[in-house]
Amino acid sequence: LIGFIALIYYNQDKINNIYKDLVYKDSDYTLKNKNEYYRNYDFIYVKNVNSFVAKNKRDIRDIFYTGLNTGSTSFDFKCSTEYENCLKDVEELANDNTKLSNINNFVHPYNSFKDINTTYNNIGIVTVEIKHMYTKEDIETINNKLNAIYPALTQGYNKNDLKSIKNTITTIHNYIINTTKYDSDRADNNIKKYKSDIAYGPLFEGYALCGGYTDLLELILEKMEIESYKVSSDMHVWNAVKIGNNWYNIDLTWDDPVTNTGEDMLLNDYLLVGTKIMQEKDTSQHTFNQEIYNELKGT
Repeated sequence: LIGFIALIYYNQDKINNIYKDLVYKDSDYTLKNKNEYYRNYDFIYVKNVNSFVAKNKRDIRDIFYTGLNTGSTSFDFKCSTEYENCLKDVEELANDNTKLSNINNFVHPYNSFKDINTTYNNIGIVTVEIKHMYTKEDIETINNKLNAIYPALTQGYNKNDLKSIKNTITTIHNYIINTTKYDSDRADNNIKKYKSDIAYGPLFEGYALCGGYTDLLELILEKMEIESYKVSSDMHVWNAVKIGNNWYNIDLTWDDPVTNTGEDMLLNDYLLVGTKIMQEKDTSQHTFNQEIYNELKGT
């Protein structure tokens, strides 16, 4: 009996792994449900995966992205029995708000998280719970407005013609800026009168922070079937957009400057520009990690 107990004690990890593989089968941890805002295209930094069994750090990142991309309020994944440092690496990512925010930038705004919580057990089953940035009511209200204004904004739009794409994006860029003011009260004094951090603010209230500007543009780009994502530096957020085979930066916030006189201005300094040109104009807020937002590297 003592020998049997000792055998169990010294082989706990192997027994746990056998139990995990019998009860928590790999085939049960796959991509399942996804909502209508799921992005079915990949990026260099993150990509969609079908298997929710993590075998390395890249798998963990891609599983987090895919889980968010589905729009689920929670998802589970499993550490492979061969991946000894899996839970340590899961914990590292789960506690790194910057990395999580970067992953969040690649999903559709409606699937982005406001809060995210990760838990796991000692045999490597991980559960991720998500509170989304947009409520169902927000989404319904915003979609109704977008459906109403979209035809006029995209009149004559041809998604197969590069000139048409650029002209239409310019029209949308100008529309958002002409109908929106930067929410200085919230940015400078934390006075929250508007939903300016999401697309609702610029669309209904006429005020936006950089998050509101970028989300609204993302939503319209999605309707145009154009690939895009949000780019963040330490201090700022703007859009990356793919036209043809090339990626460009668009910064609505900086093209809608706050003036001392209160005069409304519409600029196009940061409209469809490469990274080199953008950073020649300003590096204080536009210096970003080009290994994460790799599509913009060297443009």
